[in-house]
This record gives sequence, C-alpha cells and structure tokens, in this order.
Amino acid sequence: MMRTHSFLTVLFWSSVFYVVHVMPSQKRTNKHSHSEWITGLSENDGKTLHRTKRGWMWNQFFLLEEYTGPDTQYVGKLHTDQDKGDGNLKYILTGDGAGSLFIIDENTGDIHAAKKLDREEKSLYVLRAKAIDRKTGRQVEPESEFIIKIHDINDNEPKFTKDMYTASIPEMSGVGTSVIQVTATDADDANYGNSAKVVYSILQGQPYFSVDPDTGIIKTALPDMSRENREQYQVVIQAKDMGGQMGGLSGTTTVNITLTDVNDNPPRFPQSSYQFSSPESAPPGTPLGRIKANDPDVGENAEIEYSISNGDGSDMFDIITDKDTQEGIITVKKLGPFKDTAFVKISVEDIDEPPVFSRPWYLIEVDEDAKEGSIIGQVVAQDPDIAKNAIKYSVDRHTDLDRIFNIYSGNGSLFLSKPLDREETPWHNITVIATEINNPKQSSQIPVFIRILDINDHAPEFANYYETFVCENAKAGQLIQTVSAIDKDQPPRGHKFFFELVPEFAVHPNFSVVDNKDNTAGIMTRRNGYSRSKTNTYLLPIIIFDNDYPIQSSTGTLTIRVCACDSRGNMQSCSAEALLLPAGLSTGALVAILLCIIILLILVVLFTALKRQRKKEPLIISKDDVRDNIVTYNDEGGGEEDTQAFDIGTLRNPEAREESKMRRDVIPETIFQIRRTAPLWENIDVQDFIHRRLKENDTDPAAPPYDSLATYAYEGNDSIANSLSSLESLTTEGNQDYDYLSDWGPRFKKLADMYGGEDSDRD
Repeated sequence: MMRTHSFLTVLFWSSVFYVVHVMPSQKRTNKHSHSEWITGLSENDGKTLHRTKRGWMWNQFFLLEEYTGPDTQYVGKLHTDQDKGDGNLKYILTGDGAGSLFIIDENTGDIHAAKKLDREEKSLYVLRAKAIDRKTGRQVEPESEFIIKIHDINDNEPKFTKDMYTASIPEMSGVGTSVIQVTATDADDANYGNSAKVVYSILQGQPYFSVDPDTGIIKTALPDMSRENREQYQVVIQAKDMGGQMGGLSGTTTVNITLTDVNDNPPRFPQSSYQFSSPESAPPGTPLGRIKANDPDVGENAEIEYSISNGDGSDMFDIITDKDTQEGIITVKKLGPFKDTAFVKISVEDIDEPPVFSRPWYLIEVDEDAKEGSIIGQVVAQDPDIAKNAIKYSVDRHTDLDRIFNIYSGNGSLFLSKPLDREETPWHNITVIATEINNPKQSSQIPVFIRILDINDHAPEFANYYETFVCENAKAGQLIQTVSAIDKDQPPRGHKFFFELVPEFAVHPNFSVVDNKDNTAGIMTRRNGYSRSKTNTYLLPIIIFDNDYPIQSSTGTLTIRVCACDSRGNMQSCSAEALLLPAGLSTGALVAILLCIIILLILVVLFTALKRQRKKEPLIISKDDVRDNIVTYNDEGGGEEDTQAFDIGTLRNPEAREESKMRRDVIPETIFQIRRTAPLWENIDVQDFIHRRLKENDTDPAAPPYDSLATYAYEGNDSIANSLSSLESLTTEGNQDYDYLSDWGPRFKKLADMYGGEDSDRD
C-alpha cells in the first residue's frame, strides 16, 4: 500500500539589503562613474559612500517523488524585487535538469517539474537562476544557486541480498542456536519516517525455527531435532518496512536448512547369532564369513570397526572391516591345538522396564500470543527393552486443571488448547506421562516447565487514584500534581511511558502536562487564579503511551478540584456549597436548622394521618367485603327443574321494575329520597339500554365513591325461532313438534335430526 503525501508550497516574499561601505579615492576624478550603483555622493564632502543592492526572493523548494497528477508539478517561484511586472525582465534557469526536468516561465519565474522524479535515483538537484533585462541583456541580479530536494514516499519494498540462502546446523542443537543471518535493504529514505525501517518475521518453518525481528538472525526453536527423523527444512522469511505495521511493503526469501549428522546412534547387529564353518586345514587369512552392523548415522559417524571379544577363539580367528561395505570379515588366524569344547548358550531374559525420557526435565518458552492449536515443544521417550514397544504420551491433568495444554499421543508434541495470559500465570509446570501401549502399567513421568514470554498487550494506566486540587490563588506555571503510570506487561528493556493531553485538549486553557522523561509527568497551571463559584471541578484527560511494540495507550481522566488555600498553599476548603453560606453561620447552626425542618415535616404528616382516620369505616368488615360491589351468594339451586327458587324471567325482562337500593356496606351520611327508575315498556335496543343504565349511575348521587361492577341481564327482543331452552319444557303438555327445524337450513340439521320426527327416539 502506497502512502500519498501532500505538500503546500508557500512563498515568502522578502527583501534583502546589502550595505557596502566605500571610502572615496583621492585619484578618482570622474565623479559620475558608477552612478547607477552609488547614490548620495557629493563631490568633496569626504563622507562614506553607501551602495544599496536589491535581492532575490524565493522559499526553499521541496518536491514529491513519483508524482502522477494530470498537470506538471509546481515547484516554486523565482522573483526579484526589481521585477515591476512590465515584462522587461527575463528569468533563466541552469544546472541539474534545467530545461529537461525543470522548466521555468521566463516571464513570471514559475518553476515546474516536467517529468516524474525518483528520489532513489537522485535525491536533490542544484540549480542556478539569474534575471536579465530584455532590452540591455544585462543581469539585474547576480546568478544565485538553490537546491530542490525530493521528498521520499514508501515506494520500494525491502529486498534481501540473496533470493535463496543455504545453511546447516548440527542435529540435536539446543533451543536458540543461531543458524544464519539474513539481511534485507530498503531503497527508501531511512532518515524520513519509517519507510526504510525493516522488521523480520517467519512465514514458514515454525515451530522448528524463529527469527529475530530486528537483526534477521534465524535460530532453532525446538530442542532435539533429529537428522534421522528429518534432514531438510525450508524456511521462508519476510522483511516488512514501516516497522512491520499494516500498510508496509514486504519482500521474502527462502532459507534451506540442513541438519548435519552427529554420532548419536550406536551400531547394532540385526541378529544376535551367526554360524560359519571352516575346514581344519584352512590356512591363516582364509575368510570364513561376513557380518554387518547397522548405524543410522552417515559419513564418518557411520564407519564401523569390528573386534573379537576376549575369550575362546580370540587367538584363532580375526576380523577386519571392509571399507567399502562396512562389513566385518571373519578370517582364520591360526587353527590348533585342537580341544574338545562344549558350547553353552546363556540367554539373558529381558525385564520389562518403563519408558525413559531423553532428558531429566524440559524447559519450553512460548509467546503469550500463541494461537490455539500451535505446537510449543516436544518431549521424547523410548522403551529401553529389546521389544521397543510403542509409547503413547499424555498430560497429567492434576498438573493442568484448566486444560490449557494438550499433547499428541503419538509423537509427544505439546500444543495449546486455550489462550495464554502471562500477566495471570507467567509459568506453567505440568507433568507428561509416557506409557507403553502394550503394557499400560509401565509408565514414567517427566516435569515440563513452560515459560510464557511477554508481549505488549496491556495499556499503561495511572499508578494511583489522584485527588488533585488547585488553589484559587494559584499562579501560572505552578506544579499541582505529579502522576506516574504502571503497566502489567514486562518489556525486556524496562518500562518507558510518555504523557500528553488528548488531541482535543492539546492546548488546554487551564492546565498543561509536562512529561518528565522518567515515567512521570507534572500537571502545571496555565493561568493566574481560579474561581470555585464559576467552576469548582476540572476534568483533564491524559493519554499514556508505552514504548514497546505494538504501542499501547490509554486515556486517564484527572479530576482537579478548585479549593480555598492559605498563603502557604495549604488546602482549607474544597466544597462549592461553602461559598453560599453566610459568613457568620457555623456548622452546628446549620444542623439545628435542618433538625427543625425535619420536625415540622413530621408534624404535618401526623396531622394529615389523624384527619384521614375521622372518615367513616365500612359496616361490613369481613373477607366478603369486596369493594367492586360483587356479592357472593353460596346458594345452589335445584337445577333447571327447580322453577320455584327464583323468577329467572326477572333477569331477562326489561320491563322488570328497578328500585334504587341503598348500599349496605357503608352508613350513608345523607338520606336521599328513594328514586325509582321508569320501566322500559318498549322493546329497545341492547346498546340503548346499556347507555341508559350508565347515565342513571353517573347521575346517581348515592353511587359508591369507588369503582363498582354493574350487571345488566338483558336478553333483547324475542327470536323468531322462539326459545330452545328446556327450562319451560315442563309447562308444555304433550310432545312438541320440531319439524320446522328442517326448514332452517344445514346449520340446524343436527338439531333437526335429534328432535325432528318420531323416529328419532327409536333411532
């Protein structure tokens, strides 16, 4: 990603006056010579002559490289104060690139770049300018030299000195062993910004190797890397400018690393017994047979030397090594005198032993920001028995209750199951168990110490909560508080903090922050005098930066109270309310006034409560006193055949006479005249009926003072179908005829089938 810079060229017009002191010569007789340069000269006055010279005017010129705009890039303007704007002067430009790269308007002195420039090819151009009179051809100003500097942009990616590196390192090297150093250079300007600041990182080759981000030195990251398991590694290294930040350009190189052999494997015979025969007449030097031992090493480490152990036959036979095949050739040394011997074979039985680790303990270092699932190290164990049983690895969960680590059971590689936090736990001590698959009873344990390497993932913050105050009579430039910061991280070079105001308060009218360069900062006043009556508290937001990578920052707000102080600066009072109190009123008097107000309020509340108790209490005080006027009657009727219980027609008949009854639950304060409502002699609509009832209750002065439920049992006008209820069935003599139900349509078909016809009962 290319960063674009914009520059605003500003012309500063100035006049330069050169004053030259000239003493008159006794031999000069032409007093009019050089009159155009000398002014104010009298013939015999003997005074000092003053010559005034006008000067060039332009600013220092800068130009942005790789300009791709549609027009030519404007560089600057040449101008002399002798240019009156009448076109009599002509500007001429000479020097580096004049006429080809840089062109000048001979009338106005404006300079433009005619082509795109590359700072890496040439970073500055030295040019000369002069102004001449078009009529006389004489120079009105001496030729002057100036420089055009080319500003750099990040347009070059880092390049390694080699496209491919080759390196080797002995196998089984320890962690942190240097392998090779790679170097990348950036053609951008190293003195301008971070365009040429290169940071190295590894893209391929983890977890076996690591690279130093500053020096480019590649180091081993895993212990006990065996050449017999893997010999070749290809590592890809990236170099990124802009300090490795987002938007920087990058380049890569490949490093082929070979593990060289060390003599870490003993030779072993593929079988434990060999049998050869020889005639007794064989002369010395006669070969009897060949045996061969295998060695996983290579080169000199795989050269084998054979010998016969002391005992029977050591004086009769010899063995030599075939240098080409590394075989042992058994030859006759001498035969006889012959003896009668018996061969006794003793077999040493193997005892099953637990696995043995390659080390007594392991130390693994892992970065705090390692991803879940990444391999952080490996443990190796072997079965010392001849059978070489397969081994599986596991983590003792009693030493890793949070299950942060896990292990591949087949090869012993440890990997992360959860993210790490160095600030919470900088060390983890776990136990790895190696168990024989064929015999789980045979197992051994090894301690693994895991150190968490810190990364800068916490922002600094204030070390304490500061109670800061400023005196009303404070002077400008007075130190009122010294603040410091803390950081949970532990950078290797120690903490380094920087303090500054947030950008919105960069020029604060009341306070300033001075960084003491020792991880502390001072809060200074910027004006004389502060007033509690106007502002009693100031909030000062301060940004705290650290010096690690990546840079972390946080904003802490400092609360500054304005207080009254004595002449020595000792705080006396910080309460804004104190300003509102009379001068002669003490704290005890204020407490007494407050108590009086509270007592008056209590008396008012008690008086109101006693007044409310004078109201009449309800006559009915029981669980049946329902305030919504619903009265419960626990009387069960005799069913539909009980027609003597009460007249149900009263509920349905709108012509039933209504009487206004007094409430039985409250003693009435005023006896109202009993008002009777007019009967509803006509068949009216249900809605009209309800509206009338509502109006009567709204205008009734004896209505209850709270919500009540009014029930209106009104059926409305008769239906043409008459009543279908069985309540009146007893009053009808004989069987009723329900054949008319069949004429009412499909909705009454079920009723017609049930009641219509004499055959329905038989069915």
